[in-house]
Amino acid sequence: MSVLPLVFTSGWASGVNAYAVVLLLGLFGATGLTDEVPESLQRPEVLVVAGVLFVCEAFADKIPYVDSVWDTVHTVIRPVSGAVVAALLAGQSGSLSELAAGAIGGSSALASHTVKAGTRMAINTSPEPFSNVVMSTAEDLGVAGILTFAMFHPEAAAIIAGVLLLAGLLVLYFLISRIKRFLRRRAQRREEKRLVDRLGPPPPG
Repeated sequence: MSVLPLVFTSGWASGVNAYAVVLLLGLFGATGLTDEVPESLQRPEVLVVAGVLFVCEAFADKIPYVDSVWDTVHTVIRPVSGAVVAALLAGQSGSLSELAAGAIGGSSALASHTVKAGTRMAINTSPEPFSNVVMSTAEDLGVAGILTFAMFHPEAAAIIAGVLLLAGLLVLYFLISRIKRFLRRRAQRREEKRLVDRLGPPPPG
C-alpha cells in the first residue's frame, strides 16, 4: 500500500502541531500499533524532546498574542518538520521516493501552518482569551484524532485532512480584513512603545 495518504496527513498535521505528530508517530511505532514508523522516530530521546516541546506549545498556543509569536517562530520549523517526517515515512515504506514525500509533506505543512497562523491573528483581534483556548484545544484534538485514524484508514484520513485544509484556506480568505486589522494594531503598539522609549513617559497630572 502506498504511504502517500499518511505522508499527506502527517504533513497537514505537522503544520498545525509538529511536535504532536513526532510524539504520536513515535509512540505508535514503539507500541507496535504500526510498522510504518521508522526507528529514528521511536527513539526515547526523540520522544522525550517531542513531549517537552509539545507541552510548551500546548501552553504558548493558548495565550493571546503569544500564540502568534510562537507561530511566527515556527513558520520554518513546521514545514521542515513535515518534510522530514514525510521523507522518513517514505524511506520506511519504500513505496514513494523520499524527495517526493518531503515535497508533499512540507507543502501540506506550510499550507496548514498558514491557515493556523492566519486564523490566530484574526482571533487575537478579540481581547478575550477564551477563543484562543478553544481553538488550540480543538487543533490538538483534531491532530491526535486524525493522525490516529490515519493508522487504520489512511486514505479516509487523507481525505478529511484535505477537506479541512481547503476549508481552512477558504475561511482564511474571508478573515484577511481582520488579520490586516491585527497587523495594524500591532504596528501601532510598536510605534507607541518606540515613542515612549524615545521621549519618556508623559508628566504626571
